[in-house]
Amino acid sequence: MSKHVHRQHNVSLLLYHFVCPAKYRKQIFTESIEQSLKEICAHIEVAYEITFVEIGADQDHVHFLIQSVPMQSPKRIIQMVKSLTARELLQRHPEISKILWGGKFWTSGYYVNTVGRHGNEESVRLYVQNQGSDYKQLQRKDLVEQPTLFSS
Repeated sequence: MSKHVHRQHNVSLLLYHFVCPAKYRKQIFTESIEQSLKEICAHIEVAYEITFVEIGADQDHVHFLIQSVPMQSPKRIIQMVKSLTARELLQRHPEISKILWGGKFWTSGYYVNTVGRHGNEESVRLYVQNQGSDYKQLQRKDLVEQPTLFSS
């Protein structure tokens, strides 16, 4: 499970769900390639401030659940992940080059969505909307009980 990341001036829990298709949607993700991908991602975690919470491959695409810090944008994270994994996978598995001509491993596009550990969009929206409601209710009650300057 993900944990809050504590830094000098912030605490964060940022989770991103990325989906990255293989180039031409080729079905290249065998068990050995998926295992290599997970090993490469473990090395990326050490070098960069990201955590791969989960990695799951289908035959032609990969789902990443990645936790990061606010200083890194989702675009920067996925560009780095795709670049490093492509280079390493093509080196470790030369058979991929026979399937994917042109030296590209991933499509240029990707899907990204934020993931909340403590609630969905609706629950967070209501939480934010109701901030200070106890305080506001107390203020209204005090205003009704106290005479105002304009009362007769």
